[in-house]
Amino acid sequence: MYAYSIVIAFVFGLLIGSFLNACAYRVPRQISVVHGRSFCPVCTTQIKGYDNVPLISWMVLRGRCRACGAPISPRYPIVEGLTATLFAATLAVDGLHWVALPHLLLVAVLIVVSDIDLEFRIIPDVVILPTAVVGLASMIALSLAHVHAGAWYQWPIAAFGAALFLFVIAEIYERVRHLAGMGMGDVKMALCMGAFLGVAVIPAMFIAFVAGAVGGLILIVARGESGKTAIPFGPFLAFGAIVAMYVGKPAIDAYLNFVTR
Repeated sequence: MYAYSIVIAFVFGLLIGSFLNACAYRVPRQISVVHGRSFCPVCTTQIKGYDNVPLISWMVLRGRCRACGAPISPRYPIVEGLTATLFAATLAVDGLHWVALPHLLLVAVLIVVSDIDLEFRIIPDVVILPTAVVGLASMIALSLAHVHAGAWYQWPIAAFGAALFLFVIAEIYERVRHLAGMGMGDVKMALCMGAFLGVAVIPAMFIAFVAGAVGGLILIVARGESGKTAIPFGPFLAFGAIVAMYVGKPAIDAYLNFVTR
């Protein structure tokens, strides 16, 4: 039954990934994600249902629109496959537990905002702020119902603490280097992460900063970019959040056990 549920989560993740692709394209362009069928962004031809099957259709069409032959970005199957994999992994880690539901929501939102941030260098308020509210309410409710371990107040403390921490870092960076390093979208994303992760947001932020530093260094060396080149931080925050969601709390417990021995 448990293994079967993980398979269902993978298939469900493929469908959600297809929807996230639509959101990543439409939200920053202020197109409704509720009304209107999928269409080719080049020729605007509506995409038939059999050409909109996650992963399979892209491979069958060899990455091109059936109507006009325009290339279809490989980010579409990547998002679908990544969403399915992380949905399955989340259920494997959380099990058939109520906390899996907010965690699946967090995964979906992290994927879509990372996709948008990579292309537009923005993290839309319309996505991240309602998610933060839902996450905070959900985790507090689960704590009060004794369904999830941890005092209820750790979630708002983690949410606002993470946001304040990133805000201070951004302000210091801008005042020292006279260059905007992080935007308020990153701060709001930290708020959302803390709302879902609680104390695990601490290793999430650490992982994000390390990954961002390594990624920036690779970009500078590989492309000959300058140290002032803008790099979207949202995907690194998302990476840190997902890793911490899976192993953050055990890592904190192991560290505390080590230092208190």
